[in-house]
Amino acid sequence: MELLSYSFFYNALLAALLASISCGIAGTYIVARRKVFIAGGITHASFGGIGMGYFLGVSPVLGGSVFGLLSALGIEFIAKKTEIREDSAIGIIWSLGMALGIIFIFLTPGYAPNLMTYLFGNILTVSSADILYMAVLCLLLILFFLIFYRIILFIAFDEEYARSHKLPVQTFNYLLITLVALVIVLNIRIVGIILVISFFTIPQSTANLFTRNFKWIIFYSIIFGMLGSFLGLYISFKANLPSGATIICVFVLIYTVAWIYRTIQKRRLIHRQLRIS
Repeated sequence: MELLSYSFFYNALLAALLASISCGIAGTYIVARRKVFIAGGITHASFGGIGMGYFLGVSPVLGGSVFGLLSALGIEFIAKKTEIREDSAIGIIWSLGMALGIIFIFLTPGYAPNLMTYLFGNILTVSSADILYMAVLCLLLILFFLIFYRIILFIAFDEEYARSHKLPVQTFNYLLITLVALVIVLNIRIVGIILVISFFTIPQSTANLFTRNFKWIIFYSIIFGMLGSFLGLYISFKANLPSGATIICVFVLIYTVAWIYRTIQKRRLIHRQLRIS
């Protein structure tokens, strides 16, 4: 409880909570559609907008947001409307965004920003304004998924089935990829590029060990995201370690423990069934 008396730690906990909610919801959709690679593509491509923001003297977060959104819509458009494979389009935009980001930062006169800040973030320096933006985004995501849950579920697991029922699949694909891009870009400033990808994949993979139900995967992902980030923050503070890297290690540790538990549980169930038969 003593740690909560520090305002920076309290803000970091709130940021971790909101990141767990937004990434838990958006990440479950991405994992269900087997599009984890697209999240990595948008995440790295938005780096180009961050570099452009520094070069033009505007907010790097604003630049990253615009670049991330355009990259997400561009990937979706190229994959649907051209003969270029989706993974190829992601690879091109991914590498172009990173290259442009580095070039713009190199060309920016004066003090060059620390790139590590955007790769690993610094959750301990999150501001009240950042928390407000994340809270608004979480509210928007929750409302969108509650209102259109059934349509999103159909599209996530069987797009062709959704099309056969005349659902506006293409419109929702663009809306969902836009929301995913917003989640990624707003979280990059807080937790960094590497940790955003972890928030998008590891809690969902852990949740998938226990359930195949879309709704429960979202719920468990948020719980595992919170657990991993809270434990990671506590360990990083006590051991004086980088917070982002520590949270990733805790995520992987939780996944490993959960996988061992589920493996043992399954073997016990098989042995019990063999005894009965």
